Amino acid sequence: MDKSGGLVIPKFAQDNNVQCVRYADNASSAPNIVVERAVSRLGESGYSLLSNNCEHFAAWCKTGKHQSEQVKNGVAVGAGAPLAGAAVAGSLGVVSGVGAAAGLSGAGIMSGLATVGGAIGGGAVAGVGALGAAPAFVTTLAMNQVLKDDETLPQEERDARGAGRLATKVGAVGGSAIALGAIAGAGTTGVSAVGITTGLATIGGTVGGGMAAGVALTVAAPAVAAAALGFGIYKAVQWFSSES
Repeated sequence: MDKSGGLVIPKFAQDNNVQCVRYADNASSAPNIVVERAVSRLGESGYSLLSNNCEHFAAWCKTGKHQSEQVKNGVAVGAGAPLAGAAVAGSLGVVSGVGAAAGLSGAGIMSGLATVGGAIGGGAVAGVGALGAAPAFVTTLAMNQVLKDDETLPQEERDARGAGRLATKVGAVGGSAIALGAIAGAGTTGVSAVGITTGLATIGGTVGGGMAAGVALTVAAPAVAAAALGFGIYKAVQWFSSES
């Protein structure tokens, strides 16, 4: 309240929404210290969106730590998404370039997948799984940064983030299994050469493409599953914690 007895927050907010961020009790500074920190920076003009924004300021006043969740998440997603996309695109380049039959014809794709799979002791279907590992790994790193543990946060939030990180790993592995299962199920004869060829063509046909599009979709599947399951479980645990 101000000196006249009026509420400060509504006056400060000016009809805008006010977001309240909870911190762990042992990480929250006493109110007088929070106020002292805030007052000590009155008149400061060193604002920076990436290194000294309003969230940095608020977190520092409350916990003594100069950090911003928005910046951290933005950097992680901003770097992870393009890198995962580049990994998917790169997989097509690998497939078209390493096989005995070059290019993205049916023979070129099967030859490339068999070469990649052979490097890990498998065949063409193993090649699909191997190529999906890179975008899944990049996505997992990005999600681990977004859901990074922070000792200044309440235990419920830390538990939700831990569950999300674990679910991300499960999603990456499960997404690969789903992709391989989709190839086998969409094809005519399981994971034989003919089965993989027809399976990839069928999957690619769902987006108006052919085998090359099918490779891109199946290679991207583990990364998509990792992000979706990780974030979904994180939000679900958050919700259950708030309801209990």
